[in-house]
Amino acid sequence: MKKIFKTLGIGLLIAAVSAATTLAVLRLNEKLKITNYELTSLGAGKDSLSVPTAYSRFASLPQAGETDFTQAAELSVNAVVHVKTTYRNQVSSQQMDLFEFFFGRPGQQREMPAQQASGSGVIISEDGYIVTNNHVIDRADQIQVVLNDKREYTATLVGTDPNTDIALLKIEETGLPVILMGNSDDLRVGEWVLAVGNPFNLTSTVTAGIVSAKARNINILNAEMKIESFIQTDAAVNPGNSGGALVNTRGELVGINTAIASQTGSYSGYSFAVPTSIVQKVVSDIRQYGVVQRAILGVQMREITSELKKEKNLTTLQGAYVERVVPDGAAEKAGIKSGDVITRVDDADVKTGTDLQEHIGRHRPGDVVSVMLLRDGKTMTVRATLTNREGGTGVISAEDKASILGATFSELTDAQKERLGINYGLQIKSLKAGKLKSAGVPSDFIILKVNNRSVRTEEDLDDIVRRANSASERDRVLFITGCTPQGRVRYYAVNLAE
Repeated sequence: MKKIFKTLGIGLLIAAVSAATTLAVLRLNEKLKITNYELTSLGAGKDSLSVPTAYSRFASLPQAGETDFTQAAELSVNAVVHVKTTYRNQVSSQQMDLFEFFFGRPGQQREMPAQQASGSGVIISEDGYIVTNNHVIDRADQIQVVLNDKREYTATLVGTDPNTDIALLKIEETGLPVILMGNSDDLRVGEWVLAVGNPFNLTSTVTAGIVSAKARNINILNAEMKIESFIQTDAAVNPGNSGGALVNTRGELVGINTAIASQTGSYSGYSFAVPTSIVQKVVSDIRQYGVVQRAILGVQMREITSELKKEKNLTTLQGAYVERVVPDGAAEKAGIKSGDVITRVDDADVKTGTDLQEHIGRHRPGDVVSVMLLRDGKTMTVRATLTNREGGTGVISAEDKASILGATFSELTDAQKERLGINYGLQIKSLKAGKLKSAGVPSDFIILKVNNRSVRTEEDLDDIVRRANSASERDRVLFITGCTPQGRVRYYAVNLAE
């Protein structure tokens, strides 16, 4: 019996050990299968020598949590406003031309129905300053602002900048909700953002997306000194969102929604916003000076492509290639030459021409910047004193830009309107050396239209001149239609670029 039990005990022990070993092997094999599966999903081979390290790193990555947008939405939605614009009744140009042709003077004009449009805006100060897009209020005769709590105000236009498509409005109110200004430079591709606005007149609409790209140039602005360095997102933005807020998950303003990439006019996947790094500078200049103080380096650039790199024997694909240096400009005085590749401005890297435009655009005339560049494969740094459009370093005021015409004006009296058979016009009151006198415009001339826009007030004329000054050189012309005090129609062309 002892031998039997001893033999049975040994057999059971061997069986137990065998079972335990088999179970351990099965578990090990299962673990190895899981390990190999996880590594395969990351693109690693089963025989990779870095298997344990790679798997360990993968397993230790933090799991992405659910992003909460409610706080950001709550912080921003009350500071985004509905901007409604009205365009004054316009005169039928066809009827006007017929009267001018047959009778030699403006005839009785037929007014067209008033037009209305809408967009969005962002309150940036408690005392009523609101930033929006220039194209939202362009040529509007009346601007209404409706807050999220349905309060409504008439807004005044403080200033515009067609080069960045930014405009600044003002309403008379205090204690308004504002969005904290964030730093768009800190945005990273892949980061969550919210778009807040009023698409299709649906007020207080919030959509979410991620930052798809930065410093994007999409060639939509029609201005000589345009700065396009948009934040690209996939947050849904539609007509009516223009001028609204792009905010990060902390509820901070990082951009002003401006455009969409679409062939239908509605959202098709991508939207674009002006970064706050540009918005802040533009708004600050408009509030302080009335116009944007645009700094100029004085170079014409080309984007570096593989073909250009090979053609010019460059050593990099990163940077802004200097195609031409403006004579006697800031760049030439600093020693920058054609063929140089600008790679850095102060502490900011320059990877494209768009980067260079943005970094220079943050400065004012007279600022000194450090420019790092490559020349013949060697790195060098120069210091450039930026200039204004006229080549100086001084501040340009709104009055300086308007006085280029060299005239003062007065609106027509009711008696003049009745005698001439017109219902508006702006008469030259005094004339001195300037663009109008050089073009042969007489001192008592009555201006009716400039660039096919009706001129009723000095503000109308100032706005037309300001926009023409911001256009490309070949488009900086004023085509003036008007009449003498005796009713004889005259036409003049005034070249602002000369």
